[in-house]
Amino acid sequence: MDASVIQAFSKLTTGIYVLTVNDNGCHHGMSSSWCTQVSGTPPLFIAAVDNQHFSRGLVMKTGAFGLNIVGRRGQAVEDYFYSSESRHAQNLVNLAYSLSPQLQVPWLELAMVAIEARVRDTYIAGDHTILVAEPAGVRLGENDRPLTSLELDYVYVGGKEVVKRDRSGWD
Repeated sequence: MDASVIQAFSKLTTGIYVLTVNDNGCHHGMSSSWCTQVSGTPPLFIAAVDNQHFSRGLVMKTGAFGLNIVGRRGQAVEDYFYSSESRHAQNLVNLAYSLSPQLQVPWLELAMVAIEARVRDTYIAGDHTILVAEPAGVRLGENDRPLTSLELDYVYVGGKEVVKRDRSGWD
């Protein structure tokens, strides 16, 4: 990717989310910052997953996932999924979570909001798959402010590109 495109993409603001999946007892999660609402009626949102990521295969197999919205008090969750410690199949074993009521996907206790969702459609978009999903249930946690990419010291822009932030000049 061109250096100027990398810098430009690193300025896009995103929320911080953890996508979780349950495949016959394999409880797995991944950081996923490329998510947004795309329809009001019916309520739909999208999440983009790297085509090479372990989670993609699990979501495609099960057709369901959890979207855990990380608040400022839960930044340790994002830090964990950014670290090498999370790079294994059963990577939720050291995190507090429960299974959602309908789809039995992991809902992280530290998430400010957790959504269980059914995949309605998928689209290949370059090196990622866009999951179009419909909420099946929601758990509202503590009132918190959503964590955004602007509050992290790094930002993922695709592939192996992670940009370290230079905060000089930021208010």
